[in-house]
Amino acid sequence: MSHYSLKLYDYHVWANQKNFDRLKELSKGIYEKEIQSVFPSISKVMAHIYVSDNIWLDFISGEKFDEVYASADQLREQMETKRIEEVETMFFDLSDRYKAFLDRQEDMETALVLETSFAGRLETRLSDLVQHVVNHGTYHRGNITAMLRQLGHPGVMTDYVLYLYERDMQG
Repeated sequence: MSHYSLKLYDYHVWANQKNFDRLKELSKGIYEKEIQSVFPSISKVMAHIYVSDNIWLDFISGEKFDEVYASADQLREQMETKRIEEVETMFFDLSDRYKAFLDRQEDMETALVLETSFAGRLETRLSDLVQHVVNHGTYHRGNITAMLRQLGHPGVMTDYVLYLYERDMQG
């Protein structure tokens, strides 16, 4: 893992696993319980993270953004009907696909052009989009923590520095 963005992606996977571990410790109903919050349920937040991660992998793999974005609603609906164990498996299958794609990249600073119907054209780099995926996940894991607290349960710490400590201890 030589490029910084690859380490960040590894952190993203680690933090998602920490969330899944915490959510599976709680009663089954918590994952799907409807609440008045940023999202109507934790399951919907997890579906959103998954669908977004999927969109970005498809885009960096060469598909047109608007085309993959157009299929997002159908994927989101499928995700929202799944049990947490199924969603966890799907997340880690997706992370394996990401890692395989990223491992094949010779240059994480490869230039990409992102064109969307809603935001226009952006010239960026692969590493910037990996950073975006990680930041997006971090933001929504924060939503999950707030929602858990709202439901009377502590969240789990997924700070980047904790990932570094854990990684260092595993050597």
